[in-house]
Amino acid sequence: MTTRIADIIQPEVFTPYTIQRTMELSALIQSGIAENNSEFDSLASGPNTLINMPFWDDLTGEPEVMHDEGDTTPGKIQARQDMARKLGFVKSYGVNALSAMLSGDDPMRAIANLFADYWNRQYQQILLSILDGVFAAPNMAEKVHDITAAEGEKAYINGRTFIDATQKMGDAKDLLTGVMMHSAVEAHLAKNDLIEYRPESEGKIEVPYFMGKRVIVDDAMPFDTQTGAAVAYLFGQGAIAWGNGSHKDIQETEVVRKGLSLAGEDILVNRKISILHPRGVAWVEPEGGTEKTFPSLTELEDGNNWTRVYEPKAVRIVKFMFKIDE
Repeated sequence: MTTRIADIIQPEVFTPYTIQRTMELSALIQSGIAENNSEFDSLASGPNTLINMPFWDDLTGEPEVMHDEGDTTPGKIQARQDMARKLGFVKSYGVNALSAMLSGDDPMRAIANLFADYWNRQYQQILLSILDGVFAAPNMAEKVHDITAAEGEKAYINGRTFIDATQKMGDAKDLLTGVMMHSAVEAHLAKNDLIEYRPESEGKIEVPYFMGKRVIVDDAMPFDTQTGAAVAYLFGQGAIAWGNGSHKDIQETEVVRKGLSLAGEDILVNRKISILHPRGVAWVEPEGGTEKTFPSLTELEDGNNWTRVYEPKAVRIVKFMFKIDE
């Protein structure tokens, strides 16, 4: 008797397991750069594609000197609005892509792991598209440290220039805990004995650190092999809000049977509704955008669709542009 995907996949088990495994595998989550909690999951599951995330401005003004008569003058505290945009993506695999999994000891778990690996990679790619757009916003210029036009060693990444990049956070620079870079940059730093490898909590792998910041290596990060020009993103704890959502009218996991094909084909469809939002940089809905359910990667990369609403030091992300010396 032939085993079919529909005989294996239980959507009510498959969907939450895939989400859980994606979170477990994600270097963004494990480093603390991206924060996932029940509040963000609830926001991602809400009825709207635009998500209001209100916050209070910091308190300002000089204190008054106390007197034995007269009244104090109350200051104002102002509520402002951060705005996140709900994201929606879908991926499907046909039976040929999954056939090797069907004979495993636990084929549903094996297939779920395949999807979890896939979504883990994709969310890092989606984040990079978002960061392209965020740092193209005009009022994010002061969060960029670009030394690529400097002469000689002043253009290279090293301990000194990295400290200069962290200074974009001012006296809040201690909030930065992680850095994302291309593998060529990590290899260059390792050759110069600037990478420290520490065992992770279970001792199974060693995690790279640069200047005390956890390193996330991703070859989707910009790197020019001809000039050595590269980009690194410095992050603080919880800089990215990550929510996993659901919707009553959207089936997150579905097995579709194409019975009219000559041999018959099963297709496993996995849909993701989520938020992946840089805290303090609000989404600006493009004209006509409300007609679409979810934004494309091209729209996420458009600086016109983002604006900083937190004061600069409160946005826990810095873009560092530099070269490596080969």
